[in-house]
Parts: sequence; structure tokens; C-alpha cells
Amino acid sequence: MTDTMKALAKTAPGIGLELIDAPIPEAGPEDVLIRVHRTAVCGTDIHIWNWDEWSQKNVPTPMITGHEFAGEIVAIGKDVDRPLKIGQRVSAEGHVIDLNSEAARAGHFHLDPHTRGIGVNRQGAFAEFVVAPAFNVIELPDDVPYEIGSILDPFGNAVHTAQQFDLLGEDVLVTGAGPIGMMAAAVARHAGARTVVLTDINDFRLDLAQKVAPGVRTVNTTKEDIHDVMKELGLKVGFDVALEMSGSPVAFKQCVDTLIMGGGMAMLGIPGKPMETDWGAIILKALTIKGVYGREMFTTWRKMLGLLKAGLDLSPLITHRLGYADYREGFEAMKSGQSGKVVLDWDRAA
Repeated sequence: MTDTMKALAKTAPGIGLELIDAPIPEAGPEDVLIRVHRTAVCGTDIHIWNWDEWSQKNVPTPMITGHEFAGEIVAIGKDVDRPLKIGQRVSAEGHVIDLNSEAARAGHFHLDPHTRGIGVNRQGAFAEFVVAPAFNVIELPDDVPYEIGSILDPFGNAVHTAQQFDLLGEDVLVTGAGPIGMMAAAVARHAGARTVVLTDINDFRLDLAQKVAPGVRTVNTTKEDIHDVMKELGLKVGFDVALEMSGSPVAFKQCVDTLIMGGGMAMLGIPGKPMETDWGAIILKALTIKGVYGREMFTTWRKMLGLLKAGLDLSPLITHRLGYADYREGFEAMKSGQSGKVVLDWDRAA
């Protein structure tokens, strides 16, 4: 093994990432060193690429980015007491927490307010090697390929959002057909929802959603009226549950307008700026709104691996498979809106 590795880094404030040679990190006493085989590009990575206001506030430079990955363990810290082994196929929870925080001590690991993100606040996985706490490591079953392992992080967002309300036999509206929205629609279908409607304004992604979540009724809201679709599907009153995945104020209003009295909305999408809301409508409809962040550690991971075992197929979501040196093409595909998930192969440059 050489002393350096290839990595994608934000080397200085500004737009873009740079392919660099970086020192291979060393695993600390409670860490593992993972040889990365596949990484996936996330919306957060696009924010970092664009160096928007959020990134400028939260991402120090230089920083190796990337947090959606899968690989194999090549070194284990001396104090690791989990039954992990060299060569084991793994992914990892990207939220690194303080195990002494009040939230962690109460068993609510995902609610630690001092969470640090791999590839955001600490060195990330767009590299040939990454260090992660052994506590965060997720063992991959043999039948889960590396490329699927690399998109488990966002799949967990979808599963966690869908978990907020009982979906069995319910009519479900999913707003936002980005990759996580498509996966949430697939989860709702798999969970036994009676009807699943997925809305967006991007025809490419709505078409792709038919492959990711077969049987979902997709709606381009610039071309169809959601109320006409509800009538077509026999929804006499409204949707029981809404999963808001876009962060769009228009989509949020769509959820409020079409939910039944006493309906529930789970919100994963983050608005780009503060938005006005008709709280009177929310109150008078007695709606329950839950904000969703990340994944439950580690209940969500167990459930998502169970869903894969039960036959939920995420492979149609991956539209671009590229060598790591072609990363610019991958980021451009993501920014264009004409892609599902983009996976970078760290076993080959191009």
C-alpha cells in the first residue's frame, strides 16, 4: 500500500472540487479504515460543489467530501470491541455523534445536537480510503452489491421519513421526485399503501420513478391538476399521509390542501429560505407535521436492509456509473436534473 490516495476535495473556498493526492488516513483506536469501492453523489455534495451560503457556513477547507459509500475494512483500531474483521464488506452511518451527549445517553443517537458529518465537518469518502468510527459501521450482506451499499444513506432518509406514519392501506402523497422521493414512494408501495401519488415538475425523474416504484401514479403538476388525479383514483376526501421531500413551498401547500382532516405530514425536504405558511389551515385541519432528519441509528438501517431482502429493488435508480476521474460528468448530470443517482467507482479512474 502506498502512502497516498486519490481523493476529491474542496481545497479552497469556491465552486467545484479538485482531484488530489492525499495522505491515506490512519484509523484511531476506536475507528476502522475502509477501502472505498463505490461512492454516490448526494444533494449535499452539490451544495458543497456550488459553495452556496450553507456550505460556506458549515464546511471547512480543505475538506475531502462525500458521505455515501461502500467498501471493505482494511484496518481496525486497537480498542474496537465490535466483531468486525479485515476484508468485511461495509457501509457506514455518516453522522458521527458524541456518545456522551444527553441524546445519545437516552438512546436517541440521531438527535445528538453536536453531530458531525463525514464529508462535511470531517474528512469524507470521495477517496480511495476513509476512516469511520467502528460504532458507525454497517455490515453489508453478501447479496447487497457495493453500488447499492453506496446509496443506503439516502435510502435511509426515505425509510425514516416513511416510518413516521402508518402507511398500510393508506392513500399517500409524495411531493418531490428526487432520488429520495422516488425511494420513499417505493417504500410506501412496499409498506402496503393503497395509493401512492408522486408529484414533481421534472418529466425525466417522474418517468424514472415508474421504474424505481412500479405502480406509483406520477403527476407533473404543471400539466395535471392534483385534484383531477385524486378524483381519478377515487380519493373522495384526501390523502391520509403526505411525505414532503422537495423543500418547495408550493409542494408544502399542496400537502396541506390535499390531506384529510387529521392527516399527517412528514417533512424531509428543507426549504431554501424561510417560507410563509397558512397555519390556520393546518390548525383547522388538525394536521400532524413531523420534521425528519437523517436516519434512526440503527433501527432505520435494519429496516432498509430488510426491505432489500424482501425484494425492493433500488438498482433502476442508478443512472450513471463512472470512474472517479470522471467526477465532473457525474456532478453535471446531477445538477442537470436528468439523472437518478450517480455512482463513482473507486476501483477505476475512468
